Amino acid sequence: MPLQQTLGVDCQTAADAGGEPHCFAGPVRERRMDSVLVIGGGRFIGRHTVTEFRDAGYDVTMLTRGRRQNPFTNAEVAHIEGDRRERDTLETARERVNPDVVVDCVAYFPEDVRVATDVFADVGAYVYISSGAAYGAERTPKREGETPLAGCTAEQATTDSAETYGPRKAEGDREVFAAAEDGVQAMSVRPTVVYGPYDYTERFAYWVDRVAEYDRVVVPSDGLSLWQMAYVEDVASALRLVAERGTAGEAYNVGDEHAPTLREWVDLLARVHETDVETIGVGERELRAAGLAPDDFPIYRKKKKNLGWSSTPHETALAVTVAEHLENDRTGREFGPDRDTEAALIDRLTE
Repeated sequence: MPLQQTLGVDCQTAADAGGEPHCFAGPVRERRMDSVLVIGGGRFIGRHTVTEFRDAGYDVTMLTRGRRQNPFTNAEVAHIEGDRRERDTLETARERVNPDVVVDCVAYFPEDVRVATDVFADVGAYVYISSGAAYGAERTPKREGETPLAGCTAEQATTDSAETYGPRKAEGDREVFAAAEDGVQAMSVRPTVVYGPYDYTERFAYWVDRVAEYDRVVVPSDGLSLWQMAYVEDVASALRLVAERGTAGEAYNVGDEHAPTLREWVDLLARVHETDVETIGVGERELRAAGLAPDDFPIYRKKKKNLGWSSTPHETALAVTVAEHLENDRTGREFGPDRDTEAALIDRLTE
């Protein structure tokens, strides 16, 4: 994404403090930086982030536990092995790399952010990957400065579960805001649900696989549920833009500019696959009769467009996503209804 384009900014810091929110919506002097430490970097968002900074001419170092195959085995990307949850590991990385930028892909607990912003207090930019799940109210749409962040109890802050993910990310945001008040160039990026090549979560893979394999597909709520997604390469470019031009203490929402309905996502995928797919819209009553509920289907959610920027066109993003999908063994089938149940439901509805 070109630097002159604008990211939406979350004004939560000032609003929480009772003051007037400050929004970054125009050109800011770009910081001159040459090296980046990506904490994480071997799987999905981090992998694309490494590529984004490398292609922009940065000296890139990854910090990972080394438990998975490193996709960057060339000399262009350095690698430090260690557990990011150990302070000594972060201090070693700081001494070896002396980075201008730190992008924190795997800070899953508030304590991770607190320690990292202390260890890297003097860097030119510390960018924390938060999440749209950090918002505490399910509103349509979620608005910066209006939609509150989730609360986080002491127990939630240390509990690793799906239920505490949003609260933990929200508390991580508050750690970023606190660090910025102490003079750290700390910022947060909140992506919506991310899709694209190497997505190990397989949430979107379920729909790619359904469209690739079948000519009739069930979509819950008549296919009218809305879901704003974020293409992973756009998230990576946003992270670099925030590092180079963002304002300390701010949180930036990142998502596609357009939020298709689930039926539209299936139609988009069908065009990329160059196939025809009949979408069978099913209401909650019919789903219950088959022993299913709308949220049994991946990426089902009622949500409209949030803030975004000039994102990659869906056709382009899906073409890359589908091409990589066809080369891996991720189907996402375990995250949705089994095909026999779905086929039986289709037969009943189309008899």
